[in-house]
Amino acid sequence: MPGTTSVHPRRAPPPGEGAEPASPRLAELPARGKLERLMRVAKGKKRALILTHDNPDPDSMAAAVALAHILEKRAGIEARVGYGGIIGRAENIAFVKVLHLPVSHVSQLDLDSFDLFGLVDTQPPVGNHSLPSRIRVDIVVDHHPLREESLQAPFADVGGDFGATSTMVVEYMRAAKLEPSVEVATALFYGIKADTRDLGRETTQTDVDSYLWLFPRCDKQLLGQIEHPVLPARYFQLYHTAFERAKVYSSAIVTDLEEVYSPDMVAEVAERMMFLEGMKWSLAYATYRNQLYVSLRVKDRRMNAGRLIREICEDYGGSSGGHGSMAGARLPLSGRANQRKALKRELVNRFLEAFGVADERPVSLLAAQDA
Repeated sequence: MPGTTSVHPRRAPPPGEGAEPASPRLAELPARGKLERLMRVAKGKKRALILTHDNPDPDSMAAAVALAHILEKRAGIEARVGYGGIIGRAENIAFVKVLHLPVSHVSQLDLDSFDLFGLVDTQPPVGNHSLPSRIRVDIVVDHHPLREESLQAPFADVGGDFGATSTMVVEYMRAAKLEPSVEVATALFYGIKADTRDLGRETTQTDVDSYLWLFPRCDKQLLGQIEHPVLPARYFQLYHTAFERAKVYSSAIVTDLEEVYSPDMVAEVAERMMFLEGMKWSLAYATYRNQLYVSLRVKDRRMNAGRLIREICEDYGGSSGGHGSMAGARLPLSGRANQRKALKRELVNRFLEAFGVADERPVSLLAAQDA
């Protein structure tokens, strides 16, 4: 990196060694206490790298950019934001372009030039990020359920009651008395808006307070450009495939998207299919670069989507996780075409059993609508 001295990332130490371990009660501290802990962890460091989960969504990118901003302004260190995978959805591409967000693909970054590492909207053991296992994570900020291994990080704000990771970083920003730029405020606002579906899904009072704090600070015209981007023809072709291949099992809909141009389209389709009348479950899956992406949406409050997808997918390797009503997984695919088909069939059957509809005969979505 120009003008940068290589500081070499630390290798992950054995449990119990290295920096001061994070308190399991960090998530219960007030925002001011969290900020003080964050500043202690950053003290003496020179360059920070904040990574989102792979194929990042607006919440992860907004939270990462805002956290980097806080580290620069309050800890006085240079901070970069990186991601793995691709930014594929039209809204997400517009999100980065319109707001000029300083995010870089991890392949363009020299990891040896950083001495502070953070993960945002994901956790070390989940596996859906591009930080090598040899590097110790210093900072973990995530609104998803706590994975115990995350507590080995010196700063692990995980397991709190938030609908979006952006909300958590807004709390730090307010505690630091930092006024965000219009671009950062708009990014955080949209991150909360998207992850909570306009405050209508798994929303807490803190999410509402952050949303209202950001509203007068964000640019509504920029928001419009993000929410209503120009869409490529392949977007509509993908939805054509989704409608043709969707199968309805009374209260569940399962959609095989085959090969997709962007893995985050799987989550979008799963979300959209949930709007079909009478649905309690929506499962979408697709192949992208020899990996199987699975996305689950749930309306049945008796079932936790994150727990369910981990229980079903853990035997297949890869990564999986989520929370109450939404979850996703990324599984490796290998072998011949017939072996891949068999794996998909087995996986779907497991979900159908969990949905309680395994004995039902499916109806195509188009046939169901005609009826």
